[in-house]
Amino acid sequence: MGIKSLGGRKRIFILNVPVDVVPEDSLEDIVNDLLLDKGKHQIIFLSLRGLLKARGNSQFADTVRKASLVIPISKRIVRGAKFLGKHIPVRYMPFDFSIKLLGILENQNHSLYLAGSKPTELKITSTNLRDSFPGLGIVGRYAGFYRKEVEKDMVLAIKKASPSLLFVGNGVPERSNWLSKNMKNFNPGLFLWCGSCFDIFSGKKKKISKKSWESGSFAFWELIRKPWKIIMVFPHLYYLLLLLIYRIRKI
Repeated sequence: MGIKSLGGRKRIFILNVPVDVVPEDSLEDIVNDLLLDKGKHQIIFLSLRGLLKARGNSQFADTVRKASLVIPISKRIVRGAKFLGKHIPVRYMPFDFSIKLLGILENQNHSLYLAGSKPTELKITSTNLRDSFPGLGIVGRYAGFYRKEVEKDMVLAIKKASPSLLFVGNGVPERSNWLSKNMKNFNPGLFLWCGSCFDIFSGKKKKISKKSWESGSFAFWELIRKPWKIIMVFPHLYYLLLLLIYRIRKI
């Protein structure tokens, strides 16, 4: 598949999965375009595991295909694009991307709704964001890990608040898929799930250093802490095989 122009973005396809090329100096214009068209726009952070999952006919695959922005967070996705001779996408750290997005929204006095996390953590997140982005109106919050029967109340509260950005963290079932499934119930705006962002905002976890993120060394320490993740070598090998097959077909 070729490149599609999407209002200042460029969309490429890696193993038939959409990935957007979003230069940092174009991010503000892209966000403004999305908000101005009065549509419902989901933003997805795409890992290598997510890319492989999005190749099938799953709910997540449908979510990624319908997303307005698919932001790669894996170095292997960037390298895969280069290997296939496509435009090279910019890899973002989810937390840094979120900070940039919130800053853009604050500059134009847009609004924010927070959903997810435990009540105490959500309150801390809300306070910290209000202090960091005083011009960004936080129009509501709803804790995660809720009982299924109260979900309708949560969705209704979000719809009534009509935020420019619905920012969702852990504790909301199905993560990005939850947003996709409920999109019909919301008013126009931006929609983003990032569990790790909420953990950092609340102080539950520390932010990965930029040096560690760019070098990929954080993955080594993660493997030390969780050695069972060594099994991820198999999806990586499968990904490399698929890239080779796609490149041969292209030739």
